[in-house]
Amino acid sequence: MSTSRELKGRISSVNSSQKITGAMKMIASARLRKVETALSHTRPYLDELQRMLERVAAGEGDYLSPLAASRPARRVALVIFGSDDGLCGSFNVMLYKKLVEATNAYAGAESIKVYPIGRKIQAEVRKNPSLEIMPIPEAILAKEYATGMLTLADDLIRQYLAGEVDRVEIIYAHFKSIGTQIMTRLPFLPWQGAGTDKLPASERNKDYIYEPDRGAIIDMLYPLVLRATLFRALLENQISEQAARILSMQMANDNATKLLKSLQLEYNKLRQQNITSELLDIVGGTIE
Repeated sequence: MSTSRELKGRISSVNSSQKITGAMKMIASARLRKVETALSHTRPYLDELQRMLERVAAGEGDYLSPLAASRPARRVALVIFGSDDGLCGSFNVMLYKKLVEATNAYAGAESIKVYPIGRKIQAEVRKNPSLEIMPIPEAILAKEYATGMLTLADDLIRQYLAGEVDRVEIIYAHFKSIGTQIMTRLPFLPWQGAGTDKLPASERNKDYIYEPDRGAIIDMLYPLVLRATLFRALLENQISEQAARILSMQMANDNATKLLKSLQLEYNKLRQQNITSELLDIVGGTIE
């Protein structure tokens, strides 16, 4: 049975932990709002780029961009986003499971390259010796994400055009709400657009005059869309990470509250027993 001093120490320790988790929840909430603002600024740009590409691709002609040309997936590259910091529950574990799902889907491939972005997901990926882990651009390690995503996207495009990889996928956590993050596999190369059926009928039936020509415009738009898509996946994943951390810290806070109530009740019972014992001793001494 615990003594009063031990219970006081445990109550003090749980109180301190609760203050820390509460502070971390507030920090995660502030970071989530910051990244959410960045994503809201990025989304219109990417959406308009994609609409523009779909309009041009829907035009007459048989030109097909090399970045949209499909071929057998003998060499595969997987970009997986994770977190740099912990205390976000099973966030990185769920992403790693999605990576395992992707590697199983490409089990017959000659090689599978993995680009793990985030210290925690790197630690998970390194546990699997069968995966070929690729170096990450220095800009990403320095948290210069815009520059880093541009460098990585251009490198993947170069490898695809050179035939060094035949398929590229992005694995990230799609943010739906604070309580829901969807682990997603997004085909990156060859690029698969939304399709012309997503365009309004007025846009599908319009005729455009392209200058210099339709193929040159498509070749200019594809890299822009791919770069923006990779950066958007990063932002989505960062929002999901902070949302997972908020939930994790909230659960820790709730558990601490329950534990404090239990410890306080046990302490009060023990204190009452001690007081009763002392009173009995006093009464017994008086009677004697």
